[in-house]
Amino acid sequence: MAEIEPDTLLPTPRMRQQALEETVTQIHRGHAYAEEGDTFTLEDTTFEVVEITDRTLGDLTDEDAQKEGVEDLEAYRQLLERAHDHFEWDDDSEVVLHRFEQRS
Repeated sequence: MAEIEPDTLLPTPRMRQQALEETVTQIHRGHAYAEEGDTFTLEDTTFEVVEITDRTLGDLTDEDAQKEGVEDLEAYRQLLERAHDHFEWDDDSEVVLHRFEQRS
């Protein structure tokens, strides 16, 4: 277990605020940026990474998108297209789920 920087998992201020509000409880990234048991702190709140799972973009659902702070999978796809230059959704692209929970 390690203490990681919050921006490692949550790259935007919006996402960090949504984690504090518990409207963001997971994020998919292109690689594993943490291990299960790692922690990070936002303001005075500690979070623990409780799940790291390899997936593909095709595995994602509306529920996954909502746990990442957007209304549905289409909104999530549009968010990724805005955030990453030359991004094209490919159902076979590998991603890593990072799920976390507030601890204090």
